[in-house]
Amino acid sequence: MGAPTAPSDVLGPSGAAEARKAERARAGRSRPAEGSPLYIASLDGVRALSFMIVFVAHAGLGWIVPGYFGLSLFFFLSGYLITTLLRVEFERTDDVSLRQFYLRRALRIFPPFYLVLVLAMTVTALGLWGGSLTAKAILYQTLHLTNYYIVEHGWWTGMAPGTWVYWSLAIEEHFYLIFPLLYLLLRRRGLSAGRQALVLVAVCALVLVWRCALVFGFDAPKDRMYVSTDTRVDAILAGCILAIWKNPALEPEALADRALKRLWLPLGGCAVLASLVIRIPQFEQTFRYSLQSFGLMPFFIAAVRWHDRGVLRLLNLRSVRYVGVLSYSMYLMHTSMLWGLGQWTSWSEPVRGLAALGLLLGAATLIHRYVEKPCAELRRRLSGTLKPGA
Repeated sequence: MGAPTAPSDVLGPSGAAEARKAERARAGRSRPAEGSPLYIASLDGVRALSFMIVFVAHAGLGWIVPGYFGLSLFFFLSGYLITTLLRVEFERTDDVSLRQFYLRRALRIFPPFYLVLVLAMTVTALGLWGGSLTAKAILYQTLHLTNYYIVEHGWWTGMAPGTWVYWSLAIEEHFYLIFPLLYLLLRRRGLSAGRQALVLVAVCALVLVWRCALVFGFDAPKDRMYVSTDTRVDAILAGCILAIWKNPALEPEALADRALKRLWLPLGGCAVLASLVIRIPQFEQTFRYSLQSFGLMPFFIAAVRWHDRGVLRLLNLRSVRYVGVLSYSMYLMHTSMLWGLGQWTSWSEPVRGLAALGLLLGAATLIHRYVEKPCAELRRRLSGTLKPGA
């Protein structure tokens, strides 16, 4: 599960070329005004919803609540937000500063990542909640390779209890090491939004073919398919495609309300429902991920466009959005917190889950105030000195 994109991250450098401005004006596309933030409040609510799905599943209701669907939401949201940032920056400056991108991501991801990891490893090394550490596991987790360590050694050996959730962060770090380069290449070649999207759809198709080859040709185990970067990146790519084509934040009229309501939302609902109810193992490890990823597209469009309608208004409640802001740190800590309470108390699962949620909110608030906010301020300062092309 990836980190949320802070509102301050959503500003690309200003000053687009006059020719590109004129082109956008002729096309009639909606763009943020120069210098204005592009902050989509309802997506903080989506982030909160995603975290709660994962948390409730891990807290003991996994047999009812599909935690893996919460991860699909997070992956999609991550791809959509970060590609939207890249798109806004390129369309204002005719470039993407890779140095700024990697710097912002490092300052956003790494401080909470390593803080929680070191704390969990310290508690494990002191023997306060069981488990054991190995040098190989420590190295793999430090280098963002938790997912492939799990493929080699399983979920329980050598890692601090609860830190196995870092596998999803590993996928995101691998993806975002490469994707900005691909996006910049597509833009510099002058491809239209539709052709850029087609390239990414082709990559998603290749990932699906690769999953099918591994499952049907090599009988790959479930964990290999579930946590590996090469078999799960299409979930992030689906969000990237929406950011490039029919982006509801940048092109609010790109899809008619009637078509969204009567065609695309029902189709997306059917795709997601099929991914949840079909229990054939081979299907679960191949087509399920594709159906979920692309089935989410119309729901994200609705969450952005209809944020003030019906049940979608709940995503904009201040309390819900606050959980979304804290969700990255909460995700990093939640399985370790649940594990620790399970070792130190004899509480029932519901009581343990509620206690863990309260403790997570408190701990994540402290991390947000004393770690994430100072790093966000540092990002803003450095963004002012590292200009694209500098």
